[in-house]
Amino acid sequence: MPSTEPEVLEVGLPAVRLSCLAWGPADGPLVVALHGFPDTARTWRHLGPHLAERGHRVVAPYLRGYAPSGLARDGYHVGALMADAVGLHSELGGDARTVLVGHDWGAITANALGAHPDSPYRRVVALAVPPLGAVRGASLRLAPRQLRMSWYTVFNQLPLLPERTVDRWLPRLWRDWSPGYDAAEDVAMVRAAWPTRDHVAAAVGYYRAIRAPWRVPPSYRAWARTLGAVPTVPLLVLHGADDGAMQPGYAEHAARNLPGTARLEMVAGAGHFLHLERPDVVNRLVAEFVTESATESAPEA
Repeated sequence: MPSTEPEVLEVGLPAVRLSCLAWGPADGPLVVALHGFPDTARTWRHLGPHLAERGHRVVAPYLRGYAPSGLARDGYHVGALMADAVGLHSELGGDARTVLVGHDWGAITANALGAHPDSPYRRVVALAVPPLGAVRGASLRLAPRQLRMSWYTVFNQLPLLPERTVDRWLPRLWRDWSPGYDAAEDVAMVRAAWPTRDHVAAAVGYYRAIRAPWRVPPSYRAWARTLGAVPTVPLLVLHGADDGAMQPGYAEHAARNLPGTARLEMVAGAGHFLHLERPDVVNRLVAEFVTESATESAPEA
């Protein structure tokens, strides 16, 4: 049985060095797993070993700006995350079987790449955030509560305050987003990944980039043009029924606007960090989806 303790890989990309956790055989079908905010690559500590036991190679980077990965020279935004994911596919020897799994910002990245014609990923999994293009037109009745839930997106625009008060709002987000889940271990790992104010600024920088898209380098803008699109490749969307960051109603609305190659699974008894709260359910659903990819795209003998 493969070890549940991951290897540590260092992958050098043009703009940043990414430190990654890896599970499974080096020659297994590749799964790239992207964490979100406020989280780390250790968020995949249940899914990684589960897929590894089934012969997959799972590689989970700490996103740019999250230690031990490096601070990026050219900013923090979805286009950069997309470019990093594509770079990982190339550097790690990805092929047509490779699946991209993402949670939160990682899910936004996966959805955008699933819609991009130049993406090398032919299957994507999105946890906790459905494709933004499919959310349009959702009932206005959801908006008042969602605005209150999304206070942190406005707070993160403030200069310096998020960096100075991180130890107050970080545990609150985990409590609010996944009620009842004991996140003490996870919060400690996030703080270790944000050892300086520069790292906290990098993490909230993804939100600050939303208000100034003209500052995104042109090479990343080319990737980010599908940010509001709907994936054209097979897609699995998983959403916690008790998600405190994004109401499940948005995922249910999105499901009605997705193509036949996509499906939504609502996970009962889970909030925003559903893969940590209900690893039994999430592991099974993702493994089934990933195995389909490996079978359909298996190289000929």
